Amino acid sequence: MSIMSSSLRRTTSISKTIAPALTHLKTLIQPYSATAVALESSTSTAYNEEEPGAISMKGVKISGRPLYLDMQATSPVDPRVLDAMLPYFVSHYGNPHSRTHLYGWESEQAVERAREQVAASINASPKEIVFTSGATESNNISVKGFMRFHKESKRHVITTQTEHKCVLDSCRHLQQQGFDVTYLPVGSDGLVKLSDLEAAIRPDTGLVSIMTVNNEIGVVQPMAEIGQICKKHGIVLHTDAAQALGKIPVDVQEIGVGLMSLSAHKIYGPKGVGALYIRRRPRVRVEPQMSGGGQERGLRSGTVPTPLAVGMGAACEVAVKEMEYDSKHVQVLQQRLLNGIRSRLDGVVINGSEEHRYWGNLNLSFAYVEGESLLMGLKEVAVSSGSACTSASLEPSYVLRALGVDEDMAHTSIRFGMGRFTTEEEIDRAVELTVNQVEKLREMSPLYEMVKDGIDIKSIQWAQH
Repeated sequence: MSIMSSSLRRTTSISKTIAPALTHLKTLIQPYSATAVALESSTSTAYNEEEPGAISMKGVKISGRPLYLDMQATSPVDPRVLDAMLPYFVSHYGNPHSRTHLYGWESEQAVERAREQVAASINASPKEIVFTSGATESNNISVKGFMRFHKESKRHVITTQTEHKCVLDSCRHLQQQGFDVTYLPVGSDGLVKLSDLEAAIRPDTGLVSIMTVNNEIGVVQPMAEIGQICKKHGIVLHTDAAQALGKIPVDVQEIGVGLMSLSAHKIYGPKGVGALYIRRRPRVRVEPQMSGGGQERGLRSGTVPTPLAVGMGAACEVAVKEMEYDSKHVQVLQQRLLNGIRSRLDGVVINGSEEHRYWGNLNLSFAYVEGESLLMGLKEVAVSSGSACTSASLEPSYVLRALGVDEDMAHTSIRFGMGRFTTEEEIDRAVELTVNQVEKLREMSPLYEMVKDGIDIKSIQWAQH
């Protein structure tokens, strides 16, 4: 029995049981209310009487919910995290900034406990943790906020060509305001060269921003060495550690980092909450990006969402406890996936360093296969592509282009993301589906036929008509 079919039977059985009750409930609700619309959406998606278990969304019809292998995009909430959050949705609902009654006090206490848990996960002080809406906001505060605060003396930022888009866009925004930005190249392994970093430093360099673990290819940058260079030159180091927190050891003291961006939903916590580490000694100062009530020491105004903060704290605590197990687990899964695919397919390339990487992220390119066609064929596996769709054309990933990956291979990249709850059975099923789809597409590829006939495609002179 396949994993998919057993899952479908359970989904179908549950849907058949609750469908009549939901139908009755909808008759008691105003026909155009938000609740009725939500109920209609949930029942029509979960259960189809004509084809039990079938799901149809955005024109794609599949036999059931696909396997989830996109952990870099987001992760499911750990049940232990949900248990910690639930009381603060229902009974302990006070505003943590209300200082005159018990409801506010208990919420404030919960937020401060969460702050301690987040700080402990990176070896920081709770006083150095500011809650935000996520890593994107933390990156914006770090890059824009730091440079704007020091705009009189610091006019230069150093980052890499493979950073997350929110860092790159923040740097471009600074350029529009007259700041200078150096975008360091990376090697074919995705790692920045320390000599390039040191050579780019100027007297007015204020900030170096380099991601710890790349979200697209999983490579781990040499952050301790980068931190040493920044310390030697008196420059503040910022790192986007959203993909590193809870997955690999992260120690702000060891790295010597001044600013670090964190996210909850990458480590089995809730979406909508993140944190920013801001070093106190020597003090790092930033300009707030939002005006308001002066919460979070005036650095991030707005009511701290108690349930989400509690969830992030719990997720950090669980991640630290489970890190050794999780690391071994995803390493086994990655090798199982890679060996399973490579044993049956040729022309499979790993993008990024095979040595310096987080095991739960595997970015592969499949020669002679178009990536979007492969993705569309893998409807039973939730994965992502390194290619990005634009309105007019299909462009290969800017990260893979920075690695020097040939455009035809960059178009074929697929990112497989494994995590705490991924099973070996799911990996085996993903291998089977991937291999079958690649073989199917290659059968239709004239280029692959030429390669099998021994023709060197790169030596062919293509003529335009």
